[in-house]
Amino acid sequence: MYSETGVVLENPLELHRFTIRVQDINDNAPKFKEESLKFEIQESAVKGAQFAVGEAHDEDIGENTVQGYTLQQNDHFKLNVKTNSGGRKYCELVLDKELDREVNNEISLVLTAFDGGSPQRSGTVVIHVTVLDANDNAPVFSQTVYKASLPENSPPDTLVITVTATDADEGIHSEITYEFDHVSSKDVFCIDSKTGEVRVTGNLDFEKMSSYEMQISAKDGLGLASYAGLLIDILDVNDNAPVIYLQSLTNQIPENVPPGTEVGIINVQDRDSGNNRQVRCSLQTGVPFKLVASIKNYYSLVSTEQLDRELVSDYNITITATDEGSPPLSSSKTVHLTVADINDNPPVFEEQSYSAHVTENNKPGSTLCSVAARDPDWRQNGTVVYSLLPAEVNGAQCPPIDNGSPPFSSNVTVNVFISDVNDNSPQILYPSPEGNSFMTELVPKAAHAGSLVSKVIAVDADSGQNAWLSYHIVKSTDAGLFTIGLHSGEIRTQRDISESDSMKQNLIVAVKDNGQPPLSATCSMFY
Repeated sequence: MYSETGVVLENPLELHRFTIRVQDINDNAPKFKEESLKFEIQESAVKGAQFAVGEAHDEDIGENTVQGYTLQQNDHFKLNVKTNSGGRKYCELVLDKELDREVNNEISLVLTAFDGGSPQRSGTVVIHVTVLDANDNAPVFSQTVYKASLPENSPPDTLVITVTATDADEGIHSEITYEFDHVSSKDVFCIDSKTGEVRVTGNLDFEKMSSYEMQISAKDGLGLASYAGLLIDILDVNDNAPVIYLQSLTNQIPENVPPGTEVGIINVQDRDSGNNRQVRCSLQTGVPFKLVASIKNYYSLVSTEQLDRELVSDYNITITATDEGSPPLSSSKTVHLTVADINDNPPVFEEQSYSAHVTENNKPGSTLCSVAARDPDWRQNGTVVYSLLPAEVNGAQCPPIDNGSPPFSSNVTVNVFISDVNDNSPQILYPSPEGNSFMTELVPKAAHAGSLVSKVIAVDADSGQNAWLSYHIVKSTDAGLFTIGLHSGEIRTQRDISESDSMKQNLIVAVKDNGQPPLSATCSMFY
């Protein structure tokens, strides 16, 4: 290095110019501009790819400046040192072995620049290489086949299973989307495209489909995909009650059939499986029938007692079928049986005997009384026809006959009582109605009060109150002299007879019965 300067001398004053040559010594080390260098290189970069690093600077000159570079030993890069037009050394990184981000995503290298001084000086810089991802890995499922099971009554949104896949790439290259490859399963299940959660979306029914087999795909952001199988077994739940079917039934059962007669066959089915479809049948209590097990799931309905239509004419028999699920389910079916009638009962009168009360003088054809007989049999077996037997002393026989085959009959006695009607007036026997109706009686002049003078005697052909007679003085010569017994008809003096009383007394006596309306008769008496 050269430097020109001047010197001024005094006494005498002189000016001298001279050149100074400064000789360099190696007192500076090479130095890079940055403390570290950062590179981002795609893992898909091909072998031989070059990446400019630049150069280091050394303030020394000549041999003391940068003479070369060295690179830390590594598996992927080598160093290419070049000289520019100014004679300065610079370098490039050359990819010697392909990168794999999934194996090593960051590489640190130490680059050293050295000069030619003595002693030699050097400077370093750290090169940080970040390996950028390329979509060179497909997603990988954690299992080749996933298996799950769930009850058929699982409600919508039930979590079935979570499938997982991983992608060794990063960023969008590792963003996995899950989906079903079979459309048929989408009606029942769905898969979360982000989380891989498989959930129930529809109604499961073991009896329709007991298992599902499907394929799930996992795709990354640029379309690389892998596949896994999913097997879902549906577990039976006791959600079907047994169903009772009537295979045959005798609706009309004659009441004289013997015990043990088969009147119907039933079949029981349950759509569940295992214990859930094991069924037992029972009948309600209090009916003369039982169930007898036949071949599998078949039962015979058999009578156990002698039937009697007149006691019970119809049976509503409830059959209950219960499975052995937990909890058990059951169903019931009511069977209607009608007991057919047999003519096994005679007619029976409602009364043990009948009495008819009629009034005399009734017209021919008048109703005397009604008799009724009941036959507990049905229709023609219980239809009663009446007939009258010849009259007897104590009454009339009225035997009813039913229309059965053979017919049954019974008898009852009807006693007819004739009631009196007030159709007869009293008949006066004394004084005698024959001849002269005037009767003269002699009364002693000295008769005292209460003396019996005479007696009117009358009868009435009616009976009861119609023949109950009363006697009355209708007219007399002296109203206060005589009195008559209301019911005896005895005529007596009410007071002593005196000389002043008339020698002739005339009485008119009326006799009345107690009918409605009353009838009467009169007679006249003279004293």
